[in-house]
Amino acid sequence: MARAIWSGSISFGMVTIPVKLFGATSSRDIRFHLVHATCGTKLQQRRWCPKDEVEVPWNETARAYEYAKGRYVTLTDEDFERLPLPSKHTIELSAFVEEREIDPIFYERTYYLEPEEGGKKPYALLLKALNKKGLSAVATIAIRSKEQLCVLRPHEGTIMLETLYYPDEIRLERGLELSDVKVSDRELEMAFTLIDIFRKPFDPSEYQDHYREALAQLIEAKLDGKQVEEEPETREAEVFDLADALRRSVEAARKGGKGKPAARAPARQARSRRRTRKVG
Repeated sequence: MARAIWSGSISFGMVTIPVKLFGATSSRDIRFHLVHATCGTKLQQRRWCPKDEVEVPWNETARAYEYAKGRYVTLTDEDFERLPLPSKHTIELSAFVEEREIDPIFYERTYYLEPEEGGKKPYALLLKALNKKGLSAVATIAIRSKEQLCVLRPHEGTIMLETLYYPDEIRLERGLELSDVKVSDRELEMAFTLIDIFRKPFDPSEYQDHYREALAQLIEAKLDGKQVEEEPETREAEVFDLADALRRSVEAARKGGKGKPAARAPARQARSRRRTRKVG
C-alpha cells in the first residue's frame, strides 16, 4: 500500500470530505552513483562546515534564507507549522473551470486523492458531479513546504489532483518573430495531409522508454564483458525544398515507410543467471 504524503480534507461549500493524497507518478530512470574513476569506490556526500572544519550530522542542520550576502535567517519546523495557511490541512475549492481552459504549461505534478472512511459518500458525490458537468475544480494545497495552486479533476473513478505553476513561475521569453515567414497553401495542405495520416487516439501503452531499455542492455553487456554494437546511422541527403520534403513524407507515410514511426523491439530479457541483478 502506498504511503500518503498529505492528509486533510476537501472543502466544497459546507461539505467536508476527509481525504489522503498519494503520488500518482514515479520515475523509472536508471540511477547512477558517483565513484572514484581510478579505483571504483563510491564517493561520499559530506555536509561540511568550513568554519568549524567538521562534518555536520543531519540533526544539526537547519533551513535558512539568505537575505543578504553571507547573512541568513534560520527557520525551524515550528516556524513553518505556524504559518497561517488554511491550505495546510484543507483543499478549498474556489472555482470550477473546463479542463481545456488550463494551458498544459501550467501543469506540474500529478497526485490522486482517496477518501477516508467517513468521506466516501461526499467524495463519490463530488466525483460524479465533476464527471457530469465536465468540469475541474481549482483550489490551493500546502505540501512540501509550499502552497501550490492545484486543480481537481475526475479520472476513471478517482479524483486526481494536479499541482499547477503560478503565473509568475512561467517563463515565456519569446524571441522568435515569424510574421514575415510565408507558407503557401500547397505546403499547408500537404502538412494537413501528413497530420491526418498520423492522427489517431492517444494510447500510452504504445510508447516505451527506448533510452532506458538501451541503457539496461548496455549495462548487461558490460557486466558480461561484451562490446555493444552501435546501430549505423542512416544518413539522407538534405532537402532544402520544403514542399518536396512534405510530398516525400506523405508518400512514405502512406507506404508505411520512413515517414511512419517504426515499432521498436522490446529490450532483451536478462538471462536467468542474472536474475539477482536489478537494472532499472
